[in-house]
Amino acid sequence: MNLTQARGPCCKAAGPCSPHPVLLQSLWDYVVCQLAPTVTSPFFPALLAFSCFIAFSLPFAVIDVLGKSCPFLYKYKIQKDKRPTLKMMGLCLRHALYNHTVYVSPAVVINQLWMPVAPLPMAAPTLIELVVEVLGCTLLFDFQYFVWHVLHHRVGWLYKNFHAIHHEYVAPFALSSQYLGSVELLTMGFWSSTNPVLLKCHPLSAWASNVVSIWMSVEDHIGYDFPWSLHRLVPCGLYGGARAHDLHHRKPNTNYAPFFRHWDMICGTTYVEHDKEQEA
Repeated sequence: MNLTQARGPCCKAAGPCSPHPVLLQSLWDYVVCQLAPTVTSPFFPALLAFSCFIAFSLPFAVIDVLGKSCPFLYKYKIQKDKRPTLKMMGLCLRHALYNHTVYVSPAVVINQLWMPVAPLPMAAPTLIELVVEVLGCTLLFDFQYFVWHVLHHRVGWLYKNFHAIHHEYVAPFALSSQYLGSVELLTMGFWSSTNPVLLKCHPLSAWASNVVSIWMSVEDHIGYDFPWSLHRLVPCGLYGGARAHDLHHRKPNTNYAPFFRHWDMICGTTYVEHDKEQEA
């Protein structure tokens, strides 16, 4: 096999890697020329999401294990009297592995038959395009899950059969972010794979959106209110974050949106806990 063949069909068609004067083009040239077989695999998005889930969750799992022996971090824990055990973490990890093996993998095969992976474009997105597309996917997912979430809390049958498992833990922790029923997980996976297509996003934007949403989901469940948490960095109180979602697990009829707070504000379901209330 010669070098051109190893680089994949896109590079073979284009000759040398495309030198578009775009900030992200060098990165994209490397992806197209060296990683095309990997990133065009139908299993790549699912593997990327699961790998990010593990990588993002482990540091917070370590903090939970250390507990009060790591006081400079543990002091930010929201529910200090409810510390996850190793058994609880192992159960969530095993459940996530089971769901991805039994449900996600077959769904990937079916999705490939319905919506085959498109050839990679030679041009990278501009930085502005990347940011706009990632934000668009995130906002669309936020709306979709808000509607889904409200319905599954308001309709008892839906809650009992599809969502109740996620509320087994009143004090969420990082690995519990994917402690979900199979229907909920597959629904979120469907949105994650189809939203970039609906919004006509670049593949790099789709992958970046996947990574960002996994991080935000894990950060929602960490159970810590750090000074550098996203909800403290996003202005005007527009982002819910760990504190808002921790409240949702204690007061299930509030704070339905997974990330941002505007839909809860509009629908009157937002709830904010003040410092004095938390201490009480």
